[in-house]
Amino acid sequence: MKFCMMISGRWMRGAMMGVMLASAVAPASAAAFGVDGAAWASADATCRVPTAAIEVATAVAANAAPTAAPTPPAALRLAVSRTELYYPLLAGKKVGVVANHASVHENKTHLVDSLLSDGIKVVRLFSPEHGLRGEAEAGAHVQSGTDAQTGLPVVSLYGNHKKPTREDLSGLEVMLFDLQDVGVRFYTYISTLHYVMEACAEAGLPLVVLDRPNPHIGAIDGPVLDTTYKSFVGMHPVPLLYGLTIGEYAKMIQGEGWVPNGAACPLTVIPLAHYTRRTPYDLPLPPSPNLTSATAIAAYPSLCLFEGTPVSVGRGTDTPFEYYGFAGCKQGTQNFTPRSLPGKAADPPYKDKACRGFKVGLAPDWLSADGRINDGGINGIRPSASDTLFHPLYLNLQPLITMYRAYPDKAGFFTKFFRKLAGNTDLERQVAAGMREEDIRATWQEALEAYRHRAERYYLYE
Repeated sequence: MKFCMMISGRWMRGAMMGVMLASAVAPASAAAFGVDGAAWASADATCRVPTAAIEVATAVAANAAPTAAPTPPAALRLAVSRTELYYPLLAGKKVGVVANHASVHENKTHLVDSLLSDGIKVVRLFSPEHGLRGEAEAGAHVQSGTDAQTGLPVVSLYGNHKKPTREDLSGLEVMLFDLQDVGVRFYTYISTLHYVMEACAEAGLPLVVLDRPNPHIGAIDGPVLDTTYKSFVGMHPVPLLYGLTIGEYAKMIQGEGWVPNGAACPLTVIPLAHYTRRTPYDLPLPPSPNLTSATAIAAYPSLCLFEGTPVSVGRGTDTPFEYYGFAGCKQGTQNFTPRSLPGKAADPPYKDKACRGFKVGLAPDWLSADGRINDGGINGIRPSASDTLFHPLYLNLQPLITMYRAYPDKAGFFTKFFRKLAGNTDLERQVAAGMREEDIRATWQEALEAYRHRAERYYLYE
């Protein structure tokens, strides 16, 4: 099953911004993955860290100006497939790879398969939350070991071992990073990116980041993290929806000096070709076990806040993050019963208990007539508050407000984990005080505007 966010066959205006920025990069002293498609499977010239060793490799992709009739643009090309840009950085070197099941080319060939078949000397693999093959549920401990399909050692970067050690990096001459992010602060792949950058900075190890589309590209929304509540589900002072690709985010980590002690990672970002900030994207594989559809990904920024409350987000159903509610709820008309699903939700909230609540969907106008993400809200028109409809560009607080009002034990509604997800204590106080969504949103705007100006310095795409 594929997501419904399609790019092929749609017409979009404009060409990808071609950017070439070079600075001194510190010199670096066969098909086995078998991805199952049926199952879905860098700072700019004014960088604030002048010593940052960043090289953004790009190719200018110019579309011919339309004459008598519009010309469809060239197809999006993933960074993983732009081997002409990054193979020269790997050739003859011992390579470590940070990857998971979704690190695939457009034809679903896995990155590690292509590297091995092309003679690249991959010597060690590193895996994020959910493991190398994406089979571990959220929060599950993932052990290091040996990959059965390639025979390569695998270092888990989750649990108590989030940052690669010097021993983990021993013998490597370059690190390659390729993870599909979703543009949401508490999605932990950007935290893994931070720790990999920190370790590479300390070791002087070159890092090459292969960029991937953000399904929430263009979305800058939600409260900015108060670093008092810094954790693995929120490490940096960015909004809940931060509006950057993972390659741009790597540039921001570097440029904002978020690596401790001002250390600079020798960083190269390989950009996407023919991509814009309004390009919808059809993810070929789920980025993690419980995000299995475009609807779930659109609702995830809003519904994941419930992980810090007693409300179920449908873990333990066939369509997680497409339901929300709780046992005994008197709001909504949708009934669902979570059950044990090993690898996705072995012990979900309300297991085997009937719940009532809402089934969610995509806002009908999320795509404009020309097939691009509808950014009308950026210009002042935001979709009306809804318990059931979600737009990729916006955080929707209405479900949180509705469930707080419906839950009988108000004092027990918010857990301490909610503060880590929200990035502050303000949001729970605002909801508990009965504030309207538009009034809550107004309290974010000054910080969002300041963030937007900072983030624009790291854009690779128009």
